[in-house]
Amino acid sequence: MGTTDTTKPNFDSILSERKAFDETKASVKGFVDEGIKKIPSFFHHQPDKNEIAYNNCHVLPIIDLADIDNKDPIIHQKIIDKLKEACETWGFFQVVNHGIPLNILEELKDGIKRFHEQDPEVKKDLYTTDPKGPFTYNSNIGGLSNSPALNWRDTFICFLAPDTPKPEDFPLVCRDILIEYSKQMMNLGFLLFELLSEALGLNPNHLKDMGCVEGLIAACHYYPPCPEPDLTVGLKKHSDTGFLAVVLQDHIGGLQVLYQDKWVDVKPIHGSLVVNVGDLLQLITNDKFKSVEHRVVANQVGPRISAACFFYNGHKLSSRLYGPIKELLSEDNPPKYRETTIGDYAVYSPAAKRLGCTSVLSHYKI
Repeated sequence: MGTTDTTKPNFDSILSERKAFDETKASVKGFVDEGIKKIPSFFHHQPDKNEIAYNNCHVLPIIDLADIDNKDPIIHQKIIDKLKEACETWGFFQVVNHGIPLNILEELKDGIKRFHEQDPEVKKDLYTTDPKGPFTYNSNIGGLSNSPALNWRDTFICFLAPDTPKPEDFPLVCRDILIEYSKQMMNLGFLLFELLSEALGLNPNHLKDMGCVEGLIAACHYYPPCPEPDLTVGLKKHSDTGFLAVVLQDHIGGLQVLYQDKWVDVKPIHGSLVVNVGDLLQLITNDKFKSVEHRVVANQVGPRISAACFFYNGHKLSSRLYGPIKELLSEDNPPKYRETTIGDYAVYSPAAKRLGCTSVLSHYKI
């Protein structure tokens, strides 16, 4: 009779614990409300190889759009050049004077907080693991069974474009602000993709005409205070799937970007938005723009509130092919990726990331 290897984790037991947690529909906030002092083991993350490698000497590039309508071509080009450098080196930047009123940003944060701090019985009626609806609320969306460890956060996701949201699709406590924010974000998206097109040396409408601004998905996160923040993370290391992400974060911070193999804190700037290149934008720019790994650390302070808007149409499967933009290619710069449909990409990418792939893009490399 063979002996049992007690050093290996009992995955059946771990999965059972996760399912039991999910079935409570109380989410991570439920643990905090109960006053727990020790977090469950299925939230424990293995230390990252860059765990203690920090770089506090660098600051995320800041792009000021205050003069974007200035008719002086020199002023306009300076903004484009700074944007180009940020996308090529960091893959991240903070944008200020972006045109979305401060009161709308504050109301969105308040609306997210109102939703997550509702009576637990009200939220339980909205809790679902079905990602097909226009509004999905649960804890650790998409990663309950496959992720090595769960994240210390609760989330609701809503689809804002291309289909116009119906008010009745969203909870009353955050309905109006979600609809208003989607309008504001689409306007900003059109502007950002025009500027990104120019930064690539293309016609301002190029990325828009490729469909990069067609889809918009909002993920609204609530990170409760964590009694053992060194054992877990708010959001594990990852790169984003779509074309572009625009993130509103509150004053607490916790977002970190992997830059030159070290973690750099993205310090909150009141009224700013954090923008980052997604995997698909790196693919179609043939590695000119970089999709960079990032994470959110857990914190004893909280709750931390953030809203990430993703320009990505993965929920509306299309046969349109996406590959390196031909105008960017040359004999010295041949295509590095094969073409893919959004349908193929949307199926492969989330599954690969849940299984721990460090780069989804490698699957499409030529």
